[in-house]
Amino acid sequence: MISKEYTILAPEGIHARPATALVRLVKKFKSGISLKKGDKTIQLNSMLNILALSTKGGDLISILIDGEDEAEAASAMDIFFNEHLPNL
Repeated sequence: MISKEYTILAPEGIHARPATALVRLVKKFKSGISLKKGDKTIQLNSMLNILALSTKGGDLISILIDGEDEAEAASAMDIFFNEHLPNL
């Protein structure tokens, strides 16, 4: 299992457009990928799950990845949260 922490850099947080992009990205991997904010943990397989967390800019989140391709998934999450999310 791989766990990574990120600070949301996009001022708008994770709204519909990045949530959709994140779900599409997660579906490329066999590993189970979940997002934790505070005491809530959700599976990243549904845009509604992501939007329900109301993640805003500056929030600290954790991504939990468990499965056979977790290293590749972790690398893709790094790129998404550090490079793509601030531009969506």
